[in-house]
Amino acid sequence: MSKVHLRLLFALVAVLSLVCAVNRSGDAQRSGVDTYAITNARIVPVSGATIEKGTVVIRDGLIAAVGASISAPADARVIDGNGLTVYPGLIDSYTNLGLPDAAPSPAGGAGGAAAFFQIAQARPSPGGPNSTQPVGLQPEVMVDDVIRAGGNEIEAARNVGITTALTLPRSGIWMGQSALINLSGETPQQMIVRSPVAMHVSFTPLRGSYPGSLMGVFAQLRQMLLDAQRYKESMQIYDRSPRGTRRPEIDKSLAALLPVLDRSMPVVMFANSEREITRALDLAEEFKLRPIIAGGREADRVADRLAKENVPVLLSLNLPRRTTAALPEADPEPLRVLRDRVQAQQTAGRLARARVKFAFESGSLTNMSELMTNAGRVIANGLSSEDALRAFTIWPADILGVSNQLGSIEIGKIANLLLVRGNLFDRAARVTQMFIDGRPVDLRPAPAPPGGPSETRANLDGAWTMVIEAPQGQVNATLNLEQEGDVIRGVMQGPSGSRNISNASISSSGDVRFTVPVDLGGETREATFTGTLSGNEIRGQATVEGRPPANFTARRRTPGE
Repeated sequence: MSKVHLRLLFALVAVLSLVCAVNRSGDAQRSGVDTYAITNARIVPVSGATIEKGTVVIRDGLIAAVGASISAPADARVIDGNGLTVYPGLIDSYTNLGLPDAAPSPAGGAGGAAAFFQIAQARPSPGGPNSTQPVGLQPEVMVDDVIRAGGNEIEAARNVGITTALTLPRSGIWMGQSALINLSGETPQQMIVRSPVAMHVSFTPLRGSYPGSLMGVFAQLRQMLLDAQRYKESMQIYDRSPRGTRRPEIDKSLAALLPVLDRSMPVVMFANSEREITRALDLAEEFKLRPIIAGGREADRVADRLAKENVPVLLSLNLPRRTTAALPEADPEPLRVLRDRVQAQQTAGRLARARVKFAFESGSLTNMSELMTNAGRVIANGLSSEDALRAFTIWPADILGVSNQLGSIEIGKIANLLLVRGNLFDRAARVTQMFIDGRPVDLRPAPAPPGGPSETRANLDGAWTMVIEAPQGQVNATLNLEQEGDVIRGVMQGPSGSRNISNASISSSGDVRFTVPVDLGGETREATFTGTLSGNEIRGQATVEGRPPANFTARRRTPGE
């Protein structure tokens, strides 16, 4: 054999050895078992009739077969599902799961807008060099830039049956763009199912900068949409005839709004009250957007319009509840508070009867174990258990544009499955096993956060006695506040009567902000209260445009007062 032939032979052997090594490496990276069969189980596909005793076959991360007469493949790892029910994995449709913890505000004050919008802080350069907008007004922010695998919050969500979540930037007016993630995987790339999913908008004013009022928020939203329309037109003109035409400057913020304007990307607007929802729908109608309402506490009050305009709702299951002990000497709760608490449990049933498409979301629940308890309350107040399951599975998959991948137990879909002992919404039900992307997931209780109570979220729950040092003299008022996660509601009782607060927020370091309509000189004006919570006391300033600021102090009342 010639030297040339020998060199060719050695080269061929080397290539074959390399191929074998790559194949062995790939096999090592996989679990070694890609096929599973869950047998003898009750199966609830959601998309069809319940199978009282059947088999689900999983192969290569997908559902390969499902039915009553399916046999387990010879190469499958068999899981005996006798006494268990198989459900599609649940979808939480509005969360911050997978994001880094919010950084605390700098010491010595509110810290400005840049300290408040934590998702932008986590990026190396918020918005990048071609962004024309300040932090909080950057629709180009992509949540998948900062997603992290694992964490206690993901563990807690999986324990109640959540396998998939829509995760979005924490804060902002133009909050940015969300991603749909599976709650398993060693890297963000393994977790992401779809990105981007939607643009997200909040109507909470910025801290320490414009827009600092609700009126300013809507003005800024409209202005940026108008600017984006002109940006689109200028780009189209240039594309048609670039020669002899000045090239438009690239604007990442406005460019990010173009899919919103052409309706290829929906806009999720966080709105709870009837007034907020109506304003959100009006804005969407003006610019011909594809709106989705998130929160939706009073969505049933505009159900006819939502149904007519085919606007879905991501409905919060963070239901209002009494947050202070019902002591005999405590003041009775206002009738409005009691009524709102009952009506919040009836919203889902009313939306279903009005044929409004909706999906459930956890609504920043601090204790995820309450999620199924609250779902049970909703079922007890008029929603069928079948529709409750759909609101966790096939309906969010449809709303979020992944109904061909998730939401039901059908051949070819991603194998996100729950094995549950008992019916899912029963108090005694327990998730015994879980598959995400066709892989079994270890379920273990999420550990409590380190540091104990001292590191828990700043909270405004309770009744507060307020003293305002106004220029015309001292004004006394009372505040009754309820806080559920990041959502704060309440009523101020003062010389102007009983008024609902709005745009309320509190940072991790205790910076407080809310607005209240007040009567001044025969007209209603908006007063903005900003302060700092320390223990059971808030100190700060109240401002009304065109008038000097007034200092205020609010003290939380104890049950015996």
